[in-house]
Amino acid sequence: MTLAASQIDSPVVTIFLPLALAVIMFGLGLTLTIADFKRVAKVPKAAIIALAVQILVLPAICFGLVLLFALPNELAVGMMLLAAAPGGTTANLFSHLAGGDVALNITLTAINSVLAVVTLALIVGLSVAYFLDGDENIGLQPQKMLQVFAIVLVPVAIGMFVHARYSAFAARMERPVKIASVAILVIVVVLALIGNFEALSEHVLTIGAVALLLCSLSLAIGYWIPKLAGVQRRQAIASGFEIGIHNSTLAITIAISVIGNEEMAIPPAIYGVLMYLPAAVMLRLLRRHESVEA
Repeated sequence: MTLAASQIDSPVVTIFLPLALAVIMFGLGLTLTIADFKRVAKVPKAAIIALAVQILVLPAICFGLVLLFALPNELAVGMMLLAAAPGGTTANLFSHLAGGDVALNITLTAINSVLAVVTLALIVGLSVAYFLDGDENIGLQPQKMLQVFAIVLVPVAIGMFVHARYSAFAARMERPVKIASVAILVIVVVLALIGNFEALSEHVLTIGAVALLLCSLSLAIGYWIPKLAGVQRRQAIASGFEIGIHNSTLAITIAISVIGNEEMAIPPAIYGVLMYLPAAVMLRLLRRHESVEA
């Protein structure tokens, strides 16, 4: 089901979604410095393993899940789009509560947000080629990549500039922007679900199962692969939440505003609601393990 032009051109799609994502990415930029990008040199093993899992392993797992559950083609592309999205700022909160290396979280989010401009185009392009027979009207063509660059990296860069130039103002704004980001996430998810109620009601159980499995597996492999590779526990925790909790708002915005297909926004919208369940379970397990070790 492809959207009619009137739906694509609605103010919610053309104005609110990109603006909402810009606020979230600006808030991310307020927490970043150039040192966050340089920090990867101090923990190269943890960062490289986490990025490899995020970019290579996770899309492969997601691809297997959408085939296993036989998701309809456009929903399958939407799920792959979500898997390609970088970690969200919520990952930092869960990592902090679990005793993870939040500095590594911030570093991974920063690097992933930059790499996403390329990795999103690659994974979405391959997904469209496989599930939609390479439909030239769907995907992230070069001109659409400029839109992704504008709504992802430009607000981050502005936020970083404000942080560097007006640190006191950035510190005051950090909490209000975080609150606004949570509110925006809720609004975006609700709008995406309401706007696709028919497709949602038909496939909600299947998409929900895939979303829960993807999140659970992402959290598990994000933690255990670095842990088994000899990465410190705090860094493995950071990796687990960074890989397991995605920026669903980014995926929704790209699906609707850039690609122009609301049905593809359903999987990230459902994921944005359900991801807190496996994340809370993992948080509980990690804290229980920590108390046993203590």
